[in-house]
Amino acid sequence: MNVLTALRPLFDNQSFQYPHGSRGPAPSRVFSFVFLHAGCLAALWVGWSPIAVALAISLYLLRAFFITAFYHRLFSHRSYKTSRVAQFVFAVLGNSAVQRGPLWWSAHHRFHHRTSDREGDPHSPHVHGLYDSHMGWITRRENFATRYDLVPDLAKYPELRWLDRFDTAVPAIYAASMFGIGALLNWAAPSLGTNGPQMLVWGFFISTTILFHVTCLVNSAAHLMGRRRFATPDQSRNSLVIALLTLGEGWHNNHH
Repeated sequence: MNVLTALRPLFDNQSFQYPHGSRGPAPSRVFSFVFLHAGCLAALWVGWSPIAVALAISLYLLRAFFITAFYHRLFSHRSYKTSRVAQFVFAVLGNSAVQRGPLWWSAHHRFHHRTSDREGDPHSPHVHGLYDSHMGWITRRENFATRYDLVPDLAKYPELRWLDRFDTAVPAIYAASMFGIGALLNWAAPSLGTNGPQMLVWGFFISTTILFHVTCLVNSAAHLMGRRRFATPDQSRNSLVIALLTLGEGWHNNHH
C-alpha cells in the first residue's frame, strides 16, 4: 500500500454522499444559511466604521473576481492553463468566497450547462421556481455530493480533493483573520473606530452574504430577465446590472 492509497479517505468526498433518492432540504444546511444571514444583523450591535465598510466592499469585489476567474473560468471551463501550485492557490482563494469547494462548484456548473433549464438542472427557475433556483437548491441533500465523474480532470489532484472535502477550513481561517485584523487595528490604531467583532461582521458575514446572493442572481434572475442576444436552447439572458455586480458574469446568454 503506497502513501496515496493510505491517505485516500482524506481526499475522498464520500462522507458527503447520500443514498439515491434522498431529497429535500437538510436542517444542517438550512441552519448554515440562517446563521450566515443572522450574522449580518449583528451590525446593529457592533456598529460600523469607514474602514469596516471599505474592507467589506473590497473583499466582496476581490472574492467576486476569485469566483469568476478561478472557480468559473479556470476550474469549470478550463479556459486557461496554470501551474499545479498556482492552481491550488487559486482554489484556496476561490474557497474564501464560502461557496463550497472547487470540485463541487465546477461539477455543478458543468452539469448546469448540460441540462440548462431542463429537467435535471439543479438551479433552473423554469424547473424549480425562483427561490429554489436562487438558494434553495444548495440545501437539498441530492446536491451535496461532488460529482467526480463530471470533473475527472480536477479530481486527479489529491490536494483539490482534500480542499473540496474540508471546504469549511478556508472560510473558518478567513473569518478568524477578519476578527484578528479588527482586534489588531483596535490596539494599534484606535482612532479608526473598529474592532474584532465589527470587522468580523462586516468583513465576513455581510461581505460574504452579499457575494453569495449576487452570485446566485446568475442562476435565478439571469434566466428570467434581460436580453437574449443568441437563441440558445435555454432561457439564459444578458443583464448589465448583474454583469456589473458580478464582474462580467451577467452576460449569461453570451456565455451559454
